[in-house]
Amino acid sequence: MEERTNAEADALIAETSPAFGGVAAGGLMCLMSMSSIQFGAALSSSAIATYGPAGATWLRLAFASVILAIVVRPRIFSYSRDQWVSALVLGTTTALMTTSFFSAIARIPLGLAVAIDFLGPLSVATIGYGLSRRLVWPLVAAFGVLALAHDGEGWVGDPLGVLFAFGAGTGWAIYIVLTKKIGASFKGLEGLSMSLMVAAVVATPLGFSGAVPKLDAYGLIEMAGLAVLVPLLPYTLELIALRRMPTASFGILMSLEPAIAAVAGFIILAQPMTLLQMAGTALVVAASAGATFSARQ
Repeated sequence: MEERTNAEADALIAETSPAFGGVAAGGLMCLMSMSSIQFGAALSSSAIATYGPAGATWLRLAFASVILAIVVRPRIFSYSRDQWVSALVLGTTTALMTTSFFSAIARIPLGLAVAIDFLGPLSVATIGYGLSRRLVWPLVAAFGVLALAHDGEGWVGDPLGVLFAFGAGTGWAIYIVLTKKIGASFKGLEGLSMSLMVAAVVATPLGFSGAVPKLDAYGLIEMAGLAVLVPLLPYTLELIALRRMPTASFGILMSLEPAIAAVAGFIILAQPMTLLQMAGTALVVAASAGATFSARQ
């Protein structure tokens, strides 16, 4: 059974190989991942209000880790020390990043939270290439965030929500690097399964007490569905996409995420945007795509 399950996981990855579509298949996975994350985040507003950001994070990660473990059946006792370290670091990062992001969207609009999120990996990627003209991209994105934070009458959100968004952005930068590494060091989806189990364990002290007393049958079904939307489906798609396409191409496509977040916020949460905020979203998208393209060059 274990061999058959791993073979199925490897077959899933093989379907996304260059012979099956390569970069085009990876690009489609990126778009599906972004849509799943942002619409899943928007649909999570009631769960966050009920269980709190930490409780909603723990429930999501717990359900996602159990579902993927049943499918993949990772060989826990067969991994090397380096593989365990990778899974532990990525899992811890995933738990803290998700908790920070949910804490942010509980306090500030979804589009603004995701735009601030982008400043983390964008700044790290830009500064990593040295002090050059590429530094203009974080500045452009910062102007975009400022535009998003003003609704024409005043500043939106609260400082703590902004701080949580910056924390999620830092975690996102680390997550991208670690996901690329863990995808290369494990077979199939075993690395993702291990990291999600670690993430669920790390999130337990933060969210268990706030979630369990309020959980009922409807909540179990709701959180299981949301766990598929975020993080199970997008994390799986991103891991496979990063194996089948250059990191630069992945980064350019992921630049669309603030725009998708704004659409999800408008459709699901009725968070309208002024022309200034739309322009701010466009600046963040352009800055992220420009920085990634410049790095590729």
